[in-house]
Amino acid sequence: MVPYMVMIKTTVYMEPEVALTLRQLAAVQGRSQAEIIRDAIAAYTSKSAVRPRPKGLGAYESGRSDISERAEELMRRAARSRRWR
Repeated sequence: MVPYMVMIKTTVYMEPEVALTLRQLAAVQGRSQAEIIRDAIAAYTSKSAVRPRPKGLGAYESGRSDISERAEELMRRAARSRRWR
């Protein structure tokens, strides 16, 4: 684990049997229950979860194929005409 990592506290509810197994596993491995839970969640999310795409991504068709090449120019023009608000 990285020292001085910022973490958010949360609560997890589990069946008594699972809690007992977790306590025993932590004791055998010499690790905290929280560390085991963090590692399990990290392993699960890294291989099974796909990050959601932003809602508007790919939802609009401008009819132009050069938007990415002209992005700075288009943003300047929109800012000048105040269309970005």
